[in-house]
Amino acid sequence: MHYRRASRVSAVAAGLTALAVLGLVGCDSGTEGAGPSAGNGPSVIAPGEPGEANRTLSAEEAEERRAEDDSPNSADVSYARMMIRHHAQALEMTGLAPDRAESPKIIRLAERIADAQRPEIEAMRGWLKGHGEAERDDGRGHDHATMPGMATRAQLKQLRTADGKAFDQLFLTLMITHHQGAVTMSTEVKGEGNNIWIEETADDAVAQQTSEIGRMRDLL
Repeated sequence: MHYRRASRVSAVAAGLTALAVLGLVGCDSGTEGAGPSAGNGPSVIAPGEPGEANRTLSAEEAEERRAEDDSPNSADVSYARMMIRHHAQALEMTGLAPDRAESPKIIRLAERIADAQRPEIEAMRGWLKGHGEAERDDGRGHDHATMPGMATRAQLKQLRTADGKAFDQLFLTLMITHHQGAVTMSTEVKGEGNNIWIEETADDAVAQQTSEIGRMRDLL
């Protein structure tokens, strides 16, 4: 009688032990599956140091790593260089408005564009200098023809000789295209760059120039 009770107790204890072991195994297997990619957002492959394997980071880890190290990459540097030249052409175009535009609205618009872009050029020059980068890249980067929105030499020549309503119409047409090019470049660097200052500058450019595009279209 005592023997049967002892056997039953032993059997129950063995069963509980088995369940506990299965529970631990289940927890372990769940932990193994919960890698970086199990978090919210897609995983990101981070290149390892020389001789080391790549690492898979969760979206949160990638964001934290970026916040810790926002060293400029080639996209950031290229953007700053291109925008300096892009803005410089805008200043060349707006500088013609006081003597050639007919509409006072065009003249005021040109002044606003120049007042906004002149200090931006200096800010980007300062950023490049602060990171040890030259303003030019010895011709290996983009030229006027390949930068989005840039007016051609023929178009600039036509603008310089236009007057009155003809100038107003051509100025708006060229400047809208010019602004659209800046928006395109700013949108691209937000996805390709790594530096926070450049990203914030690109955000500002998209917002400001999109707004100005709307105002210019209203004037056409």
